[in-house]
Amino acid sequence: MHRAVDFLQERFPEDVLEVVEFRGDTTLVVNPKAIRALLTALRDAPEMGYKYLSMIAAVDYYPAEPRFGVVYNLYSHRYRDRLTLKCLLPGEAPVIDSVVSVHATADFHEREAYDLMGIVFKGHPNLKRILLPEDFVGFPLRKEFPQRGQ
Repeated sequence: MHRAVDFLQERFPEDVLEVVEFRGDTTLVVNPKAIRALLTALRDAPEMGYKYLSMIAAVDYYPAEPRFGVVYNLYSHRYRDRLTLKCLLPGEAPVIDSVVSVHATADFHEREAYDLMGIVFKGHPNLKRILLPEDFVGFPLRKEFPQRGQ
């Protein structure tokens, strides 16, 4: 089992919802309300050292509910180790706390997920479209968006 699993389950027993091991990679499905605290603990604990947030991705699981996933890929340079956290959000009004205050690299990743999938990152310092025009209607990476555009 991945070393971060015990670390998080001991400190956040209510917030680690599922652990998935697949082909040597570990993904923890976690409570979205705890994402900022979890990422802070993983960054600040010397035995973890996940100081680099390499990516945030948004996934649309339509028609399933919860519909959206927000995936955080972390890397520890000290231990040369990767870890993925995933939060599941409802289809109606998907909102999660911004983690820009924990990892500055989250800034543009969160804006991209907002722009293309419509996920709102509460507390983001500048949450606005980054790739599409401000007056664009809809979120083109959602599964119900027309494939040929509007």
